[in-house]
Amino acid sequence: MHEQADKRRHVIRIKDIAEKAGVSTGTVDRVLHNRGRVSANVREKVLLIAKDLNYEPNILARALVSKRSYKIAAVIPDPVFDEYWSAPREGVRQAERELRQYGLTLHEYLFNPADVDSYKKAASNISEAGYNGVLTAPIFYKESLAFLSQWKREGIVFSLFNTHIPDYGPLSYVGQDSYQSGVLAGKLLHYGMEKAGVFVIAHIDEDVPNSSHLIRKEQGFIDYFAPIAHEGHATLTVNLKNCGDEAAFFAQLDALLNNHQTISGIYVTTSRAYAIANYFEKKRIRNIKLIGYDLLKKNQYYLDNGFIQFIINQNPRGQGYYGIYTLVDHLIFQKPVAPLKYLPLDIITRENMHYFIDVDVENMR
Repeated sequence: MHEQADKRRHVIRIKDIAEKAGVSTGTVDRVLHNRGRVSANVREKVLLIAKDLNYEPNILARALVSKRSYKIAAVIPDPVFDEYWSAPREGVRQAERELRQYGLTLHEYLFNPADVDSYKKAASNISEAGYNGVLTAPIFYKESLAFLSQWKREGIVFSLFNTHIPDYGPLSYVGQDSYQSGVLAGKLLHYGMEKAGVFVIAHIDEDVPNSSHLIRKEQGFIDYFAPIAHEGHATLTVNLKNCGDEAAFFAQLDALLNNHQTISGIYVTTSRAYAIANYFEKKRIRNIKLIGYDLLKKNQYYLDNGFIQFIINQNPRGQGYYGIYTLVDHLIFQKPVAPLKYLPLDIITRENMHYFIDVDVENMR
């Protein structure tokens, strides 16, 4: 027991292995890094001793002394068009600051999340620029497939965040389990309901057929209510447009509530819950539960004032941050990377909101 504890406390060096094996440090180095000619017997002896001593190579030091530079591209939506994307971009930049000492060079390619041609233009830069890796949010599902296939053929490693497309072989996906977040939203809206009602799934200014993560959220929500349909609950999906035009947007909500007078809750599948909360505030509606995603400033206001009951935190900053780290762990540190890194489904209310605001991403790892 004490011997094992001593092994854990003592940093094992190549020199230690060489002395125990009765060979030179150069021989040990060749065995451990699988280079040069070493007899089979010596190789086996060195590997057994290294295993017995719990030898772990110092990959950080190896990366520091390496002269190689690694180029990574971040193809992400431009926060100018949607406030939500400022957080992933901050996470990407934080990771880049921490990792540049290991030879990382990062370039951003920003695109308009409402313009598919803007995405295609940004993604088309990757192949010719000699990147080792790419981090992207493939929010345009169909258009993303061609680029993922091309990068795969060219040997460019890519990780995904926000939207998962597993069939095209990403190194890793960082984000929430979209299906389970939909299930959670259903459970939160249903909790405490004493009578049957209609629960609305609201997609706001989204191209849903081309957004796999929204389809997964919707399906999770519907599946939550399916086993309790006998209670009289029903789900309804609506696609609302032009949330920036208050009069036009309010007219759509007026029609929705007039046509379905037993609505008990509304689930907004994106960060735009504030658009419906604004309507509730103006119309003085407080008998319909509202749930959405992400602590945008507007969502914080309506959560604090009771027009939004729950926010599901998608940790967008962490998505960008961990997304870069998956690529660097694989490319530079040569560490195994999990194919899925699901971030927690944090439930935010008025009472605990302040704990989630401006979380320091430096403390995440």
